[in-house]
Amino acid sequence: MSLIIRAEKRTIFGKNASRRIRSKGKIPAILYGTEIENVPLIVDKKDIFKVVKSETGENTIFKIVFDSEEKDAMIKEIQKDPTTDELLHADLIHISLDRPIRLSVPVIARGEAVGVKAEGGFVDFITREIEIECLPRDIPEHIEIDISPLHLNQSLKVQDIRAPEGVRIISDPSLVIVHIEPPAVEEVKVGVEEEVISVEKEPEIIKKGKAEEEEEKE
Repeated sequence: MSLIIRAEKRTIFGKNASRRIRSKGKIPAILYGTEIENVPLIVDKKDIFKVVKSETGENTIFKIVFDSEEKDAMIKEIQKDPTTDELLHADLIHISLDRPIRLSVPVIARGEAVGVKAEGGFVDFITREIEIECLPRDIPEHIEIDISPLHLNQSLKVQDIRAPEGVRIISDPSLVIVHIEPPAVEEVKVGVEEEVISVEKEPEIIKKGKAEEEEEKE
């Protein structure tokens, strides 16, 4: 069953108007796309959170209903207050179910790398999302990669990923996803006593040299 968000067209604008909207548990939003004109809207915060917290997160397709219209849409971007984390605004994009779209999906590693299990290294996750292109109905929740064959100093790149059926990977093939790092090498610190001894020995060598010079003069 498709998720449905009911909205209303926004007719008032400005900072004061936005504050009044937020005080009622709603936020200003805008719906845009290549096939429609931009539509300023007011949506309920709870509906946006419902989308974000779903299995596919911001890649979730839902129906936005306002007046007598109904559009398929996705969240393009949400804006939050950096201090309070309060939801301030949402950008929604209209999509056509029969046209491919580009979006980013998370990458999840499966398995335990040989370089970790048997060689003492650790996994360094370099890239956690990749860009793909597919029809809206083929959007994967995530893309899994198997890192179990990787040894120390080996990497898995975008070019090594097998895309799900109906999905084309857009990201640079040479982009590193994970790298198996070698274990950290402990630094050997020079003891304080050794440093003191080496400093004390130097004057003795100098004295010996001076004594030999004096004997030669005599």
